[in-house]
Amino acid sequence: MPVIAVFNQKGGVGKTTTALNLLAAFAQGGRSATAIDLDPQAHLSRVLGVQPRGAEDTLYGFFLHQRPLPEITHMTSSGLALVPAHLELAKLDSLLGKGVNVVTRLRQALRSREAVAHPVVIDCCPLLNALSLNAVFAADLMVIPVSADYLSLESARQVERALDALEPVLRRRLDRRYVLTRYDSRRKMSGIVAERLGEAFRHDEICATRIRENVKLAESPAVGLDIFRAAPDSRGAQDYRALADELVSAGFLN
Repeated sequence: MPVIAVFNQKGGVGKTTTALNLLAAFAQGGRSATAIDLDPQAHLSRVLGVQPRGAEDTLYGFFLHQRPLPEITHMTSSGLALVPAHLELAKLDSLLGKGVNVVTRLRQALRSREAVAHPVVIDCCPLLNALSLNAVFAADLMVIPVSADYLSLESARQVERALDALEPVLRRRLDRRYVLTRYDSRRKMSGIVAERLGEAFRHDEICATRIRENVKLAESPAVGLDIFRAAPDSRGAQDYRALADELVSAGFLN
């Protein structure tokens, strides 16, 4: 059961879009996947059409009242299993802190016998807090979207430093892949960011696939659809299919 966490400390880089469309691409390839929404803004939950009755039926109930993940997992209209988020999750740090038992809770649950037996994709919140630390400790792979702008690149550098600092605790180098999003070859800035991305990170940790700027890709979440259902022949669909294939070829889903 590979666990992939999608994370960047900057908003607007395509984090939720990447989580959503990786899930859909895996499903298209015959790999059932479970989505976990670890962002209190609950964007992924809303896009997938899940509106829980209350905080108890989301990850808030899991963290605060030890509700098992299968109890709060919802089936979406697209056939994906989703563990949804709730705004109350924003209180997690103040309620529980960042102790070892808190930040490893998701990892322990996912590795229990009752947990899912297929790939998991986590949409993280854009902060390094108890929620995102849960994703880091649970993940086999971190996918870090970097949109083609300077501030997004700087945020990715912060993620790299944070992951490096956690290595002694994790007792390993957590696998990671940086993927360039909102790329437009006509824009000079896109070329500059692509070049600096190659200078900033290990070449084997930078995805060959680039997610090109695409109107259909930006519009599809607004109508509650992944790019494969909204516009299967679009560049966005081509790019996310290629990204999923790249991760599979690298052995992350075998």
